[in-house]
Amino acid sequence: MSSLVELVGWAATGVFAGSYLCREPQTLRKVQAFAAILWIGYGAVIHSFPIIVSNVIVATLASLSAFRAGRPNAPAYQPSQET
Repeated sequence: MSSLVELVGWAATGVFAGSYLCREPQTLRKVQAFAAILWIGYGAVIHSFPIIVSNVIVATLASLSAFRAGRPNAPAYQPSQET
């Protein structure tokens, strides 16, 4: 069982690291959301509340930003230029 658990952790690490090879921001966010879901599963199996919570946040934000980026009329975030 522990080798399967470790495999899920390594898969999550590999997927997240591989997300940086994505050329499209929307694809990057989708891959990172998937990696976060793997991390949530890993955290649940090892009973690690910090891993679960942090990756629920990552998965949610990555999914929301991927969805928003996919909408053709979604305004892009632009930080204020105040000085």
